[in-house]
Order: sequence, then structure tokens, then C-alpha cells
Amino acid sequence: MQKNWYVVYTKPQYEKKVAALLSKKKIENFCPLGCEETQNFRKLKMVFKPLFKSYVFVYANSEELEILKNTDGVLNLLYWHGEPAVIKDDEIAAIKEFIADHRNIKLERTVVNLDEPARNFSASSYAIEGKLVTIKNKLLKVSLPSLGYTMVAKVEDENVFGRNEVILQPNTNTTSFAHT
Repeated sequence: MQKNWYVVYTKPQYEKKVAALLSKKKIENFCPLGCEETQNFRKLKMVFKPLFKSYVFVYANSEELEILKNTDGVLNLLYWHGEPAVIKDDEIAAIKEFIADHRNIKLERTVVNLDEPARNFSASSYAIEGKLVTIKNKLLKVSLPSLGYTMVAKVEDENVFGRNEVILQPNTNTTSFAHT
């Protein structure tokens, strides 16, 4: 039976709980966490919050979809034209790569159009491994057409495609930083 990536719609602020419950049920899932810098009195604090509010991505087959609906905190699956919406593997990979490389990621709503491939590239657009990446005014944008979102992050380094920046690793008790 073929597995695909689907989106599970959760109760508000239940994303991490649903991801933990699905992991206990041995169902592969992905809850992307975005890192936000917040100023708390005199300290700069890094807070990890779900990037997509009320969404958890699940890699499942049709049999496991029924199990998903009976999980505490799950309201429903995300549907497109009466069928559970299938998210492309490339878009999940793009999300994973983007959150690993950037901080302070924002989401912008876009029009969902799965029939039209991204082929209009301007001078500030580049195709990296098949993904549409736009760089303008030190903003890096990656389009996720099947979700109807664009991820946006401010480019902090002049070397846009380099991996010299700090990678943040969430920890249950404290936030630790590892240099690559």
C-alpha cells in the first residue's frame, strides 16, 4: 500500500501533543517548529513554536488515515476537492531544509494552483533542486503550492546558499546552540 504525506488538522495549540501521540502509535509524522527571537526583559530568548498553526504532517497509507481520525486532539484531515490533500515529498523536504537553515520564518498565504507548474522565473528567482526560491531585498521565499503558503525568512548572511550559520537544536529543558 502506497504512503503519502497528508495534513492533519488539530485543535488549537495541540500540534506537539498530536505529534507525540502519533509517534507512540508508530505513525511517521512531522511537526515543523519555527524559531522566534523574543525579548524578555534584558534577555534574548529563542522560542520554538509550530510553524503551521493546527497542522501536523503525517506519512501514512489509507488504512492509517482512519487511525489518525481517532487520535486525541485531531479534528480532521485537510481535504482538497473532497479527497484528503496529498502533500508532495519535495515540499516536505523543502520545509525541513528551510527550518534547519533559517530563523524567524514567516508564512504568507498564496493561491493554491496545483495544475500550473512554477515556470516564470524573474532575475531574482532561482530553481534549487526543483523548488522555486525567490530572493529579493534580503528576503528568501520558498513556495509551497499544494499547501497554499510561501515561507519567508530574512537572509542574514551574504552567502545565501552557504551553511555557515548557527543551527538551532530544540531541547526539552533548555535551548542549546551548535555551530557547524
